Amino acid sequence: MERYTVTEVSLLAGKIMLQSGAETYRVEDTMVRIAQSFGMTNAQAHATPTAIMFATDTTEPTNFVRILQRETDLHKVTQVNGISRAISGGHLDVTEAAKALEAIGNQKDTYPNYIQLLAAAFASSCFTIMFNGSWLDFLPAFVVGATGYALMSYFHDMLKIRFFAEFLASGSIGIFAFFLIQFGLGHEIDKIIIGSIMPLVPGLLITNAVRDLMAGHLVSGITKAAEAFLTAAAIGAGIAVVFFIL
Repeated sequence: MERYTVTEVSLLAGKIMLQSGAETYRVEDTMVRIAQSFGMTNAQAHATPTAIMFATDTTEPTNFVRILQRETDLHKVTQVNGISRAISGGHLDVTEAAKALEAIGNQKDTYPNYIQLLAAAFASSCFTIMFNGSWLDFLPAFVVGATGYALMSYFHDMLKIRFFAEFLASGSIGIFAFFLIQFGLGHEIDKIIIGSIMPLVPGLLITNAVRDLMAGHLVSGITKAAEAFLTAAAIGAGIAVVFFIL
C-alpha cells in the first residue's frame, strides 16, 4: 500500500509541475528524487509535454498520466520543489506529502485576474517605450495591452482549438490600435502593437525548449519549440490579417 502511495505522490508532483510550466528534465528529476527518498532506488520517470510515465521497478506496472492542460504558474513549481526538498530531508512522510501536493493542485491561480490584467497592461506600456515608442503611446498601449490579454484569456476558456485564442487576441490588438490612431489617441501604431503583443509571446515556452534541448531531452525540446513557433506564428498572422483588411 505504501509503494502505491509513493507512486501517486511522485506522479502528482510531476503532474503539477508539468501543468505549471516546469521543464521536463526538472519534472523527471523531482519525481525520481521523491521516490528515492522513500526507499525506491530503481524509480524511473519519463515526461513529455503531454504525458508522464513512471515505474518503480521491473515487477510493478508502469503508471501513465495524461497532461491535457498547461499554464504558467511558477509559484506552484516552487512549492512542489519545496515539498520535494522537505521529503528528501525527512521532514514529510508519504501521507503528509500527498496532502500537501493535493492542496497545491487544488489552488486557483496564484494571482487574481485583475492583477494579471494590470501586469499585462503595464508590461505592454513599458515594452512600447523600450522599443523607442513615444510617451504619448504609453496610455494607448496600456489600454490595448490589457484588452488583448483579457480577450486571450477569454478565448482560451471559450475555444478548444490550439493557437486560435492567440490569433484572435492579436487581431483584436491590431484593430484597437488602428482605431486609437484614427481617433488621434495614439502616435505610432507599430510601437503600440509591438508592446501590446509582448504579454502574449510564449517566452517561458521558448526558454524551456532551449533548456530541455541542452539537457538532452530532444523530444520535449523540439515539441516545445514547435509549440512556441506556432504560437508566435498565430500572433503574427492575427496582426497581418488585420493590416491586410484595414
